[in-house]
Amino acid sequence: MSAPPRILYVHSRKASFVAIDRAILAERWEVEDLYQPGRVPNVFEIVPAVLRADLVFGWFASWHTFVPITLAWLLRKPSVQIVGGFDTANMPDIGYGYQQGGLRRWASRWIMKRAGRLVTNSHYSRSEIAANTPIPPERVTVVHHGVPDPFGPLDERREREPLALTVGHLVKTTLMQKGHRPFVEAARHLPDVRFVFVGKWHDDAIEELRALAHENVEFTGWLSDEELESLYRRAAVYVQASRHEGFGLAVAEAMLAGCVPVVMDVTAMPEVVDGAGILISSQSPEAVAAGVREALALGPEAPGAARERILTEFPPEIRREGIQRVVEEALGA
Repeated sequence: MSAPPRILYVHSRKASFVAIDRAILAERWEVEDLYQPGRVPNVFEIVPAVLRADLVFGWFASWHTFVPITLAWLLRKPSVQIVGGFDTANMPDIGYGYQQGGLRRWASRWIMKRAGRLVTNSHYSRSEIAANTPIPPERVTVVHHGVPDPFGPLDERREREPLALTVGHLVKTTLMQKGHRPFVEAARHLPDVRFVFVGKWHDDAIEELRALAHENVEFTGWLSDEELESLYRRAAVYVQASRHEGFGLAVAEAMLAGCVPVVMDVTAMPEVVDGAGILISSQSPEAVAAGVREALALGPEAPGAARERILTEFPPEIRREGIQRVVEEALGA
């Protein structure tokens, strides 16, 4: 029996969505990891890894995938590239997105043009790619994230705490893109609600937020999976007042736990939340606070509706089938 094809899995961050896709690929094929953090690719590691591979699979069109995808193209090896996030966004008012211009725009477009297959995580992202890049939408396959369920059925007898939760890495460059600053500022308008920010601190953005925070705001820093799951089960509301989301996996995870989402009515958020949460049209602290207040006033069926939305529309099988189908097509071609 011949060995299964070898897939070179190229990524620059250790995120849950990266781990999920790697596990999906490993079900069918041999997977070799090429972890390339930072802006300077390790060419001496990349070249032999691409030569060994039957297919190159990359997450995000950035410097870590530039050399692997280019080599695959030169060697006529199949490749699959996932895009849709900072690599396809163009939001100069908040300084977000590679498509604003310069070398990063050139590099991301080079990668997207030369990848054999392009995958993105939402219909919104495919429309963004069409609007911001020369890539035609018919070249891009939408495969929604599939969200694993660590929570199980909700305990409907358990009353949710008046707690608004948000989760994310805390860095200055995403204070507005991810809505972290509006989240903290909104707490002042709801003194009876506890606002909890979970996530690792990477720079002095934490000091900026602490200076703005009312006494009902708590910054936990990094938490273990068990600690975070406990918060998800207790919180009534999950807030993500992001200006840009290619999907919003943290929102979907919170919804599975029964948190009612409060999100912006832009980018991929309406696609994920649909009618199972509160959409707000502004990042102003008043708008965020009003959204939290509205979510807290929903009836007892709201947590179940949020959970059911994710179970029905974004099960893990949808991601598994989509990713494996695209890889099969690339290998076959």
